[in-house]
Amino acid sequence: MKDKIKIQDMLLGIVIEAKASGKRIGFTNGCFDILHLGHIRYLREAKELCDILIIGVNSDSSVKVLKGEERPINPEGARMEVLSALECVDYITLFEEDTPQLLIEKLTPDVLIKGGDWREDQIAGAFHVKENGGEVKIIPYVEGYSTTNIIEKTKDEK
Repeated sequence: MKDKIKIQDMLLGIVIEAKASGKRIGFTNGCFDILHLGHIRYLREAKELCDILIIGVNSDSSVKVLKGEERPINPEGARMEVLSALECVDYITLFEEDTPQLLIEKLTPDVLIKGGDWREDQIAGAFHVKENGGEVKIIPYVEGYSTTNIIEKTKDEK
């Protein structure tokens, strides 16, 4: 697990070296609070777009700002460890801010990837990536699979 999870400065060195050797760097981000089929399909498709897939994971405090006081369900360390078990994920890093804008500006990936529930003009870092010769890819949303839906379903069943 620890060989996939990197602090941002260490990850920057890996990205610089990988780019120098011609590797295509992909970046995506999210809370990944309860990993489900939608996440798995999304991450597999994201990996097909790049040689190295990096995931920026929202910190616990960032998830609370975005999703409310009852979230996250799983703490950041557990969420990162679960993601690190996936073959399609190369590196994971944590970010504290509400968006990964600063992290994206630091890493400047070749391709910025988000799910189909986002429009390009809503994606943090999209302008920076495109301005630096990269591209933004939106992967279709898997209908019926979201952490919020799963949480609501479990509440309805009680």
